[in-house]
Amino acid sequence: MLEGKAIIGEADMLQTMQQDALDLAAKALDFFDVTDSTDIARLIKKEFDRMYGPGWQCIVGRDFGSFVTHCFGCFIYFQIGSLSILLFRGSAGYPEQEENQFESLGILRDLWKTI
Repeated sequence: MLEGKAIIGEADMLQTMQQDALDLAAKALDFFDVTDSTDIARLIKKEFDRMYGPGWQCIVGRDFGSFVTHCFGCFIYFQIGSLSILLFRGSAGYPEQEENQFESLGILRDLWKTI
């Protein structure tokens, strides 16, 4: 396991869920080498799917950026040593937005035909 205490950067999650995420990260680091990012992410994701229902995503690494949409109360980003962990439950966009996007494409298609 990496030495040091976990530092939570951002969280939109109940304290108990946050603690579960930190505990699972520590457990994963006991089982896997710090370079096995995929295995660490898989363990955390599968356990959160089991405990809190499906749809969780987990990203583990040393240098990454992200911009994600998450369900309310289902997001945490934390670091243990130099390893960063992002755990969230994904959220789809609103259907109205998708319909409007297709409607806009239809209007553009119609405009293109008139040119």
